[in-house]
Amino acid sequence: MNLPLLSRAGRALLVVVLGMVGLLGLSPTAWATHIRAGDIQATSDPADPRHFFFKMVLYTDATTGPNGTPADTQEVTIFFGDGTRTDGIQRRDKILLTGAASDSYLNTYFFEHTYNGPRLLYRVSFIGENRKKDLVNIPGAANQTFYIFTSVSVDPAVPFNRTPVLANPALNKASRQQVFVHNPGAFDADGDSMSYELRPSQQSDLQEAIRNGNQPIAVNCSGFVYPHLAAGGQQVAYNGPPAGQVGQAPIFRQDPITGTIVWNSPLTLGDYNVAFIVREWRKTGSRYLLIGEVVRDMQITVRNANNVRPILKVPADICVVAGTPVVKTITATDADNDPIELTAFGGIIPPGTIQPSATFTITPYSPPLNPPVTRGIFRWTPTCDNISAQPYQVLFKAEDIPPRNGATPLADELSWRIRVVGPAPQNVQVAQAGTRAVLNWDAYACQNPGARLLIYRKEGCTITPVDTCVTGISASSGFINIANLPVGTRTFTDDFGGKGLERGKTYSYRLFVQFALPKGGASLASREACLTVGGKPALFKNVTVDRTNPTNGQITVKWTQPVPGLNSPFNNPKGYNLFRSSVRATPKFKRITATPVAFDDTTYVDQGLNTQDSAYIYKLEFFNNALPTPGSPVSTETTGPASSVRLLATADPANLRITLSWTYEVPWDNSLRPVVIYRRDANGNFVQIGTAPTTRTGGTYEDRGTTALPLRVGQNYCYYVQTDGTYGKPDQRLINLSQERCVRLQEVPCIPVLRLKQVNCDSLQARLFELDATPLNTTYTNNLSWTLSSLPSNCSRKIAAYRLYYRPNVKVEGNDTATTRFTLLATLTGQSYAHTINNAAIGAAGCYYVVAVDSAGAASGPSNIECKDNCPLFLMPNIFTPNNDGKNDKLRPKVASPIRKTRFQVFNRWGVKVYESDADPLINWDGGGPTGESNKGVKAVDGVYYYLAEVEFADAVGTKKTYKGWVEITR
Repeated sequence: MNLPLLSRAGRALLVVVLGMVGLLGLSPTAWATHIRAGDIQATSDPADPRHFFFKMVLYTDATTGPNGTPADTQEVTIFFGDGTRTDGIQRRDKILLTGAASDSYLNTYFFEHTYNGPRLLYRVSFIGENRKKDLVNIPGAANQTFYIFTSVSVDPAVPFNRTPVLANPALNKASRQQVFVHNPGAFDADGDSMSYELRPSQQSDLQEAIRNGNQPIAVNCSGFVYPHLAAGGQQVAYNGPPAGQVGQAPIFRQDPITGTIVWNSPLTLGDYNVAFIVREWRKTGSRYLLIGEVVRDMQITVRNANNVRPILKVPADICVVAGTPVVKTITATDADNDPIELTAFGGIIPPGTIQPSATFTITPYSPPLNPPVTRGIFRWTPTCDNISAQPYQVLFKAEDIPPRNGATPLADELSWRIRVVGPAPQNVQVAQAGTRAVLNWDAYACQNPGARLLIYRKEGCTITPVDTCVTGISASSGFINIANLPVGTRTFTDDFGGKGLERGKTYSYRLFVQFALPKGGASLASREACLTVGGKPALFKNVTVDRTNPTNGQITVKWTQPVPGLNSPFNNPKGYNLFRSSVRATPKFKRITATPVAFDDTTYVDQGLNTQDSAYIYKLEFFNNALPTPGSPVSTETTGPASSVRLLATADPANLRITLSWTYEVPWDNSLRPVVIYRRDANGNFVQIGTAPTTRTGGTYEDRGTTALPLRVGQNYCYYVQTDGTYGKPDQRLINLSQERCVRLQEVPCIPVLRLKQVNCDSLQARLFELDATPLNTTYTNNLSWTLSSLPSNCSRKIAAYRLYYRPNVKVEGNDTATTRFTLLATLTGQSYAHTINNAAIGAAGCYYVVAVDSAGAASGPSNIECKDNCPLFLMPNIFTPNNDGKNDKLRPKVASPIRKTRFQVFNRWGVKVYESDADPLINWDGGGPTGESNKGVKAVDGVYYYLAEVEFADAVGTKKTYKGWVEITR
């Protein structure tokens, strides 16, 4: 916040207060400017998800204040986001930092809190008095408070959570005109995802927060700008990311995934503060839930370092199988040949809490090399407990130790990500048992709680190369999930959903393990285990229409006889059950054989069908005893479905053509050979008229006849098509016929052209004072006429009747865009019509179209739509005589088109409103009554009055106009 300058009286009072503080032995340094940086971390109580433990870290200025001692914050007040606060929380530790941060103290505070109930995010915050002075990018920082917060969730779906821990200190040194790099070294012990975002440093008023029900109101620090905007300068060479654009404007960016901050490059010396937020996301099902936030406010000190930043080299990000040792070398060099302090941060590096922890052993720099190299050996053997969907991030920091006077230590930071995956299930074996596959595998190595073992299957057998970073099985691999089992399972039987595996086909199986949230993660997939099922299945060959009839149609269905596999003969009783359904979105199959079809019989003639109007689809069930002993379980194999070919025909008399289309659903492939199209000739015989390509589901053909024998309007044409399919064998021909489809190339009536006599509204408006008075019960007439066009081509002019359609052309009240729908107004034999409308609320506003109909009932396309609108006319008289003689007793418009609503106000000569109403669109004021009423008490005296009429007309757009005038009352 910005503190106002004290008045002379205020300054005197401050002297008195400070004097009293001195007398009481209290140090005024507690109010001095001193806070550099800080953040708050939280952990929920496993025994009570409403109870949280917190740790706050503050970095404070160790330089001396006016009285020769550093400012200090021995106790703090914390706001918990639920309307409560705790005062007087004592500091646990105060440590003077060393090295480049030797001008600062590290202060830690521990506290805890229990919430009453669930909430998505409680904001736990701290307001510190005050910031360190002389910040380059925050003018007047000494008079602005220091505000940070962390957010925690109390949610039954998140029973335990630890907010991210920021392991890398929040104080950093940068060098003028050199790239500054910083990573907070954040880790989440629960394996939750993290994202990062820069934000301005903020402030809040402590007393205002207390008055606001212990809810701080945070605002950005006054005058805050991001460091690169305050420091000036330009970019220098840097490998990135992001790569430096030499000479371009400086940048200050944070990677939203890794959290790395890059400032390329500062120019102005001094201290800068900036904040960033770390958001914590937990995957719940298929979505990510924001469950926590941590805000760190950090400080960067830019010095004229007289030094060059060291350069780090770290390995490329890796994936590692749990149980596999990771040993990698990290190196750092310094162009000034300065010694380098090489350190590592992260959840797996002590004091990080993730177990087992990694080690990082430093080999001192080697002077014989030029430049000398400092090496660190990273060693870690992750266990099954470390399997996670999110990688573990290790931050390496190389900080030089310049021996030169005045040289500031500089650092380079790089992060390295290690993703731990589960080992692949081992020794997966598959064996055939009838038409089932029995899978077995070794006990899985990582029996993590909640882990599930997933089994996938596909047709065919391929060997997939192993990639340590590719876990699970991708959807593009062709495998489909068939089982989700507890991780301790060691066997599974695949019966293809009860249908049995198809004889003669090869199947491939792969397994992997999916680990439970919140860490999640998955294992590598097992190697393929493949099985070729012996024998051959029963296969449909034909579903062909023999006879087209609405009640006695016939379809012949044929299939092949199944062949048993080696050492797995079929056992009696054996045979087939055939099922049928009409073709629909969801077939409803019913058994159509009263008794099973004998094993040696592979043809069924299905009769009594409506093949004229319906297509049919079939499936076949082959059954036999699973064992040779009587009464043993029955094994079944299902074949299909396979449908008849359904043919449709669409006549287009305008273009003298008929379009044929056909569809089918069959297990064989019809697309390798063309469909043959047959049409009945004049002698009643079907002859081939062409061929057409087809797909696996259908095709189309356009019949225009021939030059010598074109199609003729008024003729009937009948067709069927023949498909020629195969199961992949070049010499196999599976011939199937569609039903016969007849269509008439029927003439269609010519489309009418409609005319509607219009009214010249401008002419009426110009003659408004000459028009007769509008009667009370006005009727309106619209005169329509039509002729026949010559469209479409070859259309018929033999018209039996015309259908005239109408809708009012007025805006629907309460909806600016809606209009009423067309309805049939009249059926006529002539070509004109006078439409009389008796509804004064609609008037002449209407739209029309007409359709021509021939004697066979065929209808033309709709004509053009013609519309007419009401003219917005309104004229008031200048005198009326409300004396109850039945003549001119009420004031109403002399001339008016249909009106939806009128708001009418009357004023006397002094501007006093004497009447107002919107109840009657035609006003009908009787010259008396209080506002909104008539015939109620006081009547207006004779004289001249002034009116204001706000009129909304009943036309297509709801026109609104305001009319002003005068009227004289004479009784």
